[in-house]
Amino acid sequence: MSSATKTTPVNLAPASNLYTDMPPLLPEELMEKLVDTKDVRIERIVSTGHSSPPGFWYDQNESEWVVLLHGEAILEFEDEKRHMVPGNYVLIPPHCKHRVYSTSMKEPTVWLAVFFGKEKKA
Repeated sequence: MSSATKTTPVNLAPASNLYTDMPPLLPEELMEKLVDTKDVRIERIVSTGHSSPPGFWYDQNESEWVVLLHGEAILEFEDEKRHMVPGNYVLIPPHCKHRVYSTSMKEPTVWLAVFFGKEKKA
């Protein structure tokens, strides 16, 4: 590297770990925003035996790509239920009604959810 070459320092966020701060029991799901910009939102969700309330359905105006990293869960859609284990992921399009049917009671269930493609308001 020549003495004329200068590097610009990069302002990195502190390093973190998706598996830290996972209490064994939570009164409700823990949702933590990891990234939040105008185009994309990334959340870590930790569940300990949680499920959506009876009759409640998510009906979002954006796409959601979600991967299960740890634990076990069942996602319910209007016409099917999907058993999720570590490594399983699903892309949920806007306005696809879905809910969390159940999550593991034995261990924390850790999700990584990426939200994008939010519909523009008319």
